[in-house]
Amino acid sequence: MKKKMTSKERVLTAFARQEPDRVPINYSGNPGINRRMMEHFAVEDYDALIERLGVDFRGVGASYQGPRLHPEIPDRSVEPCWGWRTRYVEHGTGGYWDYCDFPLMTADEETVAKWPMPNPDDFDYTRMAAECAAQKQYAVHVGHAGLACIMNTAGFLRGMEQVFVDLALDEPAGLLLVDRMLAIQLEVTRRELEAARGGVDFMWIGEDLGTQHCPLISMETFQKHIKPRHKPFFELAREFNLPVMIHTCGSSSWSYEEYIAMGLTCADTLQPEAVDMSPACLKKRFGNRLAFHGCISTAGPVSFGTVEDVIKDCRQTLEIMMPGGGYCFSPTHCLQDNSPTANVVAMYETAHRCGRY
Repeated sequence: MKKKMTSKERVLTAFARQEPDRVPINYSGNPGINRRMMEHFAVEDYDALIERLGVDFRGVGASYQGPRLHPEIPDRSVEPCWGWRTRYVEHGTGGYWDYCDFPLMTADEETVAKWPMPNPDDFDYTRMAAECAAQKQYAVHVGHAGLACIMNTAGFLRGMEQVFVDLALDEPAGLLLVDRMLAIQLEVTRRELEAARGGVDFMWIGEDLGTQHCPLISMETFQKHIKPRHKPFFELAREFNLPVMIHTCGSSSWSYEEYIAMGLTCADTLQPEAVDMSPACLKKRFGNRLAFHGCISTAGPVSFGTVEDVIKDCRQTLEIMMPGGGYCFSPTHCLQDNSPTANVVAMYETAHRCGRY
């Protein structure tokens, strides 16, 4: 048995593609499954839940303290800083707040230029160092799967079809929207890192790049519009000597060589059912150059199988991804409300039982 590590040591060892004492573990879930998991473990809140599950990761960030920039609308939830809108859509096991209305879908440059967005001055950075210190035993990240995201986030306001048109035709209004959002995110992240005083361990960014079967965009479009806009975030991470993890949905391994060249440390999501995203494929092609975070599909046995199916799937993934280090156990996305509680419990029990070196 290896010497027991702290969560921080465990994650950073995996990011260095070496073998820790056990695989690092992460968790993400929808409110419904979170509530059921808390009931199962008889814990009072989310923090107690992730502690009970042995989660090694913690996120920090500056809170927005400025005025509400976008008014509320009946029958909608309006994001106060950026202005995208969602409506509640029920389904058989719960419901989602789904994006709707797309208020900038037909906007011109002038309208986009005037669209209210948050000022980096209106975030409270004063608690960053204290929050990092309070969680110093964990792997602390700044950012999340939505930081630096271009297509998906712009789609909240423009609609996905229009975003693809914007990228294909170099539409000025759409590109201005992207660049305004990214400039604010980059500056906020810079100030967060400065205020953290070395307490952050890695940066987490994201970009949805694939369908289940193929890339969402061409390599030409990636080189022209995505890569140059992500480069400043990698440069910022390098300035603070931080690893970078990127969330990439769907069949996205086609982009990994480009991100490795920019300095990517870890690839997140890793939907195993998507083309060229199986654990064996990823480990063989990139295992000596990338760490991995994800691979446990929220569209697979955890949602639709038995407890035995879940155990088998998790064990097989661990057997493929663990050798040599470099793997962090995590669901591919938020665990969904249709995931039986027993399956999720089995998932994490298997990680702890079978994930030791």
